[in-house]
Amino acid sequence: MKCPIDGTTLVITDRSGVEIDYCPQCRGVWLDRGELDKIIERGAISAPAPQQHRERDRGYEDHSYKKKKKRGGFLEDLFDF
Repeated sequence: MKCPIDGTTLVITDRSGVEIDYCPQCRGVWLDRGELDKIIERGAISAPAPQQHRERDRGYEDHSYKKKKKRGGFLEDLFDF
């Protein structure tokens, strides 16, 4: 089968048990009837559920990402640096 874009011979490959045709030249992908549904179905099964992102309050900084201060030794215990 020839690529409808540039006429290169299409290559058949197997992805998750579904045969897809692709053009090595233009990287176009062509699917037969029902193959897109199979890919979506298998992708939904293997993909983890999306996590809900909560919006951070405006005006407050989140300092949890900052590195903790390393202990400086006995001098730091004696003096307030």
